[in-house]
Amino acid sequence: MRLPDVLAAVMWAGVTAYALFGGADFGAGFWDLTAGTAAGGARQRALIEHSIGPVWEANHVWLIFILVVMWTGFPGLFGAVSSTLWVPLTVAAFGVISRGSAFAFRKNVAALWQRRLFGAAFAISSVLTPFFLGAAAGGVAAGRVPRDIGAGDPLTSWWNPVSVLTGALAVTVCAYLAAVYLTADARRAAAGDLVAAFRRRALAAGLAAGLIAASGLAVLHADAAALASGLVHRGLPLVLISAAAGLTALGLLYRSRFLLARIAAAVAVTAVIWGWAVAQYPYLLQRELTIAAAAASRDVLLATLMSLGVGAAALIPALALLYATFQRGDSAA
Repeated sequence: MRLPDVLAAVMWAGVTAYALFGGADFGAGFWDLTAGTAAGGARQRALIEHSIGPVWEANHVWLIFILVVMWTGFPGLFGAVSSTLWVPLTVAAFGVISRGSAFAFRKNVAALWQRRLFGAAFAISSVLTPFFLGAAAGGVAAGRVPRDIGAGDPLTSWWNPVSVLTGALAVTVCAYLAAVYLTADARRAAAGDLVAAFRRRALAAGLAAGLIAASGLAVLHADAAALASGLVHRGLPLVLISAAAGLTALGLLYRSRFLLARIAAAVAVTAVIWGWAVAQYPYLLQRELTIAAAAASRDVLLATLMSLGVGAAALIPALALLYATFQRGDSAA
């Protein structure tokens, strides 16, 4: 495998990690938004806060990782994407900032109106951020980002059928992952009513995500024919794996096998992400920019991969310890 392909695969692994960990983080905010009144939703919000509190900042390591690898290893891609999709990316950046600030402040204020204000900011940002990140991804997938810097339309590049559908799918998948993860957290906290509540939400969100994904095939055929062709040919095995894993996760949720459901849900999302990569290969921008053409020099690629290897040796065990440590113990719920 050539060096540009290796680094592209590493970057895509970062995208996958952000979708799985950051996605569940955003999805928890979605359920915070829909938990109900301050009194009625207090226990649900306490569980959510306990579940994501120790790791919500760590999850954004993957977003930083993606951006650093992109501008270092694929400067042509970074320039094209950032200059065309600056609107959704700017909104998403403000969403990440306001979400984190609101989450931190909500825990440290006493007045009810202040908690409501910061809670609303946290929850709404948790919905808007994945939508606009998904819309930006949809613009890339639909081929609406030209390779020349600043050549794309700043509105239609992300406000189009594929982007809107991808944004909606991102929000739904985040909600699905979060609900699946929260069922196990609620069981560990011996909160039977919350187990049942998040189990129902996980099933509903999983079905909704499946319906959106299925309807998206028709949208892709009409609005992104190149990607649609790739998905039904080279990417088809991964699409089928995603569908099978998604159905398996729903069955496991129905049977209250929550740990296995987590694994199946993660496989379903991972297969979709890599199905897109396989369907689009060797292009980073549809019919515009290949991996090889976008890549930096060989020396830069080698230095980047070596640096990532050293960083991964320290980061991955630390993150694994962090997640494992805070998966133990009882929740405040």
